[in-house]
Amino acid sequence: MIPDVWVVTAYRAGERAQILALAEALGWPFQIKEIKHKPKAWRTNIFRGSDLSGIDLQGSSSLTQPWPDLLISAGMRNEPVCRWIKAQSGGRSKIVHIGRPWARSDYFDLIITTPQYRLPERVNILQNTTTLHRVTKQRLDEAAQLFSDEVSVLPGPYIAVIVGGNSGPYTLGKFAARRLAQQCNELAEKKGASLLITTSARTSEVVAQALETQISVPKHIYRWQKEGDNNPYFAYLALADELVVTADSVSMLTEACATGKPVHMFDLGVGRNAMQHYSAASGKNDFRLTGSFYRFAMAYAPQRASRDIQLVHHRLIEDGHAIWLGDQLAEKRPASLKAIDRAVACVKQLFPAG
Repeated sequence: MIPDVWVVTAYRAGERAQILALAEALGWPFQIKEIKHKPKAWRTNIFRGSDLSGIDLQGSSSLTQPWPDLLISAGMRNEPVCRWIKAQSGGRSKIVHIGRPWARSDYFDLIITTPQYRLPERVNILQNTTTLHRVTKQRLDEAAQLFSDEVSVLPGPYIAVIVGGNSGPYTLGKFAARRLAQQCNELAEKKGASLLITTSARTSEVVAQALETQISVPKHIYRWQKEGDNNPYFAYLALADELVVTADSVSMLTEACATGKPVHMFDLGVGRNAMQHYSAASGKNDFRLTGSFYRFAMAYAPQRASRDIQLVHHRLIEDGHAIWLGDQLAEKRPASLKAIDRAVACVKQLFPAG
């Protein structure tokens, strides 16, 4: 019997992409359940409720029987919803949570996570080096066809620049943007390459403008749009010979590494605020009050109150999947990422006859 699958979509783009990646990779039919959360529904989230009081029922997808065999979700605000669905099914629905759960791990049938969350070793926790991703040869080939004519007016080879934004203790502001532009100019000039630059949902206007004005080599820039249906992101991954990724997003780093091409990680900070233990870069750090609070939490608060993305950086470098921008590329290419394959195998173990 093929399990009935509900995909309870996340409210952050990276988590949403991981949920869909797993659902597609399983090869089972699935229903997408869009959830609209109430802006002040903190009570049911903080106190680990198992109800629907935190969501706008009118603005959300219908949550009625027949109940699913499998729930795939991510994010703290979705946890009470999934627990409620499981209760309605009499405990039959299995919950697969991606990322870091805020409730106890035994609330979930499977947790698929990555090093930055520092979760303990448990039989129901799968520890992957990278996040799940939707990068496939077919998707890249299709995207490349759509944008190849537009990009071909620029001289090759191509270096894609994938730009994120503020994340935890790290801030991508005007100073970091200037360093990114300078280092990308230097890399492109060295390679005789053009740059294919795309921003993301977290990229500020200040950063986008800095890249547009300070990139001096041939370039093609796409500014992320919430409702944009002509996003060249996958095309850039496909058409690029090398990739530069701001190191604030594990999802973006994963998708870049999944191409099998050389990946350069850009460090958002310098000095004591650097992502690396040692950075030769000079300049000013961008200040953000919430970033300072987060840095304090990493040093003094319980581990589950923060995440340490440096742990992912170290693993990517150790496994040969990425280097810091400015370092020398290795001659040997790394093995392909296996996170999605491992996740699919673990989910299917929950349904031996599926």
